[in-house]
Amino acid sequence: MTVFTDEQIQRVHAYSLRILAEVGIRVDSHRALQYFANADGASIDGDRVKIQPELVEWAIKTAPHSIEIYTRKGEKSFCLGQDSTRFGVGVTNLFYQEPDSDRVTPFTRKHMGIGARLGESLDAYDLVSTIGVLRDAPIGEEDLLGTLEMAANTHKPLVLLISDASQFVPVLELLEHLVGDLAEKPFAIPYFNPVTPLVINQDTGDKMLDAIERGLPIIYSNYGMAGTTTPITPSGALALLNAELLAGLVLSQLVKQGTRIILGSLPAFFHMKVMIDFYDPHTILLNAACSEMMAYYKIPHAGTSGSGSGWGMDLPASGILWMNHISACLGKTGLSPFVGGSLGSKAFSPTCVVYANDIIMQARRFADGFCLDDLSVGMDEISAAGPGGNYLTARSTRKNYQSAYFESQIFPHLSLEKWQEKSQPTAEKYLVDKTMQLITDAKPPEDHDEIIHRGEVFIRNIK
Repeated sequence: MTVFTDEQIQRVHAYSLRILAEVGIRVDSHRALQYFANADGASIDGDRVKIQPELVEWAIKTAPHSIEIYTRKGEKSFCLGQDSTRFGVGVTNLFYQEPDSDRVTPFTRKHMGIGARLGESLDAYDLVSTIGVLRDAPIGEEDLLGTLEMAANTHKPLVLLISDASQFVPVLELLEHLVGDLAEKPFAIPYFNPVTPLVINQDTGDKMLDAIERGLPIIYSNYGMAGTTTPITPSGALALLNAELLAGLVLSQLVKQGTRIILGSLPAFFHMKVMIDFYDPHTILLNAACSEMMAYYKIPHAGTSGSGSGWGMDLPASGILWMNHISACLGKTGLSPFVGGSLGSKAFSPTCVVYANDIIMQARRFADGFCLDDLSVGMDEISAAGPGGNYLTARSTRKNYQSAYFESQIFPHLSLEKWQEKSQPTAEKYLVDKTMQLITDAKPPEDHDEIIHRGEVFIRNIK
């Protein structure tokens, strides 16, 4: 699936270069501002930085085209930029939505462990992003203890969103204490947001520099609300968001040439009457367009996950999740790291995570297509069956029966009669039962207790 022609990609790029050269960006971080001040091709007027096209083109050529990501055990997990779309559980929810009642409660350490273990146990997910903000942790330890719970409950790579800037470096030090060097075989990727429109705020700039100076790969992703923080037209929103990403790219390469960086946008709409932001078909389309821009630049991409719509795992949520995941798998999306949010991405929904696992596996199956050759067509079997025959005992049927079709891990195939025999169960009941079973059965890694103990001792010593 493609959105743009080559000529349209060039036009978006040209508009973004004009924005950076004529409008510029505001840089609140004094450390980041100094890197721009020392660069040829950047002009400074107070906190306003205007970036010339030649500096942008240099940064595009300098950034790596692919990034290898590893598990906590040091095993290669996937390679962004040379791989298919990868999905993750998350992100930064304030509440937890109980699977059996939809009741919303404050997010806690226990919920972080549940979410990380779900991400570990479900095959469609390749990473775990910061799932929530702990509401039961001491002030000043929320990010540290949250990261500890993730690291202890999964081997899969982590995407780190640290809300308290003062805890960012300690979080990196905690992971280095638990795992060792984070740069050589990165399993934890810090995630940063500028402030749209066109601001690299102080916390983002400073945290970027701290991560880059340690040699870590980073994700630089912006969040735009059409008609509020970006132009309401899709083309205007894309040109602005793309310009912001290019500014972050330039900063990363000025700090350290060859910095491994992943770029992407979370384009959304803002409903002015009810004061909520949300995804819709055009924002999903913009996500696909952004992924094509990054493919043009040969820079790994991270985009939307379709979460947040609906009041749990319901019909509105299902529609957006399907649209996001199938378009991601058909297009050029690299990471889709934030599956599981509901109610405006404020509540973490385990049922959403479990159902989306089914959606992702079906979307991948759809995107993979099917083989068309002599063996797969099987002219000899067609000849043997002839008119009015059947293929029940054909060799290809016997060989492929188990894998020929998608088998949901949640919903059984029920005839009308079987459905009536079971007292007409709802699909929601099967989903809730499966989710509760997975929460009960999903066990932490074998070193869970050791990681928790070592991490808690480290955090106490920091204090």
